[in-house]
Amino acid sequence: MTLRETLSYRPNVGIVLFNRKGDIFMARRADLSGDIWQFPQGGIDEGEEPEQAVWREMKEEIGTNNATMIGRRDGWFLYDLPDHLIGKALHGKYRGQKQQWFLFRFTGQDSDIRLDTFEEIEFTTWRWVPPEDVLSGKYNLGFKKDVYERLLPDILTIYRAVSED
Repeated sequence: MTLRETLSYRPNVGIVLFNRKGDIFMARRADLSGDIWQFPQGGIDEGEEPEQAVWREMKEEIGTNNATMIGRRDGWFLYDLPDHLIGKALHGKYRGQKQQWFLFRFTGQDSDIRLDTFEEIEFTTWRWVPPEDVLSGKYNLGFKKDVYERLLPDILTIYRAVSED
C-alpha cells in the first residue's frame, strides 16, 4: 500500500466570490513560490458545518464577510495532491482535499477587502478576474489548474442560473 492510499481527504470549503460585473475574486498565494493564484479556500474545523466554515474562512482570508451566498455546488469535490506533495503539504496528513464550493456575490466596496487581518496571511495581492481569464493561462494556477478545469464549468452554470432569476 502506498502512502497516498493510507491518507484521507481533508474536509475543506471553497469560495467563488463574484463582483457586480460577474468577475471572480482571485488572489496570489503568500506561501508558494511561482506567483500562484487561486480562489479562497480553507479547512473545516472539527465540529464545524461547511456553511459555518465558509463564512469564517472568507473573513480570515480576505478580511470581510460583505457578501451574499448565491449558490452552492452539490456534493463533495475531491482532488489529490501531486505526488511530490504527498506527505509534505497539508501537514503531511492528507492525500488531498474534499471540498464544498460556495458561490457569493460581493456586496461591499473593494476597500473592504483586507488580506492582512488574520495572523496567517494567505495572499499577497488580489484582483477581480473575468471568468474566461481564470483558465486562459494569464494566471499561474499551479497544480490547481486541473482542479479549476473540472470545477469552473459547474460554478459558472450555477452562477448563470442564479443570475438569470
